[in-house]
Amino acid sequence: MKRRNLIRYLFDEGCIFYGEGAKHSVFFNPVAEKYSTIPRHNDIDYNLAKKICKDLGIKPINSKQ
Repeated sequence: MKRRNLIRYLFDEGCIFYGEGAKHSVFFNPVAEKYSTIPRHNDIDYNLAKKICKDLGIKPINSKQ
């Protein structure tokens, strides 16, 4: 899936951008008070996208994009 689609999904689910790491972007879910990182690659594996959603405490993304 494309990184921008995952980021759009995270924003739609109420997550906020927290900051940049060396090779990752950090997102925070204020409702669940959980953090997760997203690598800065154009394409992100679907299983990794599901794990990021799980780490943030939101429902998993349900379609391969």
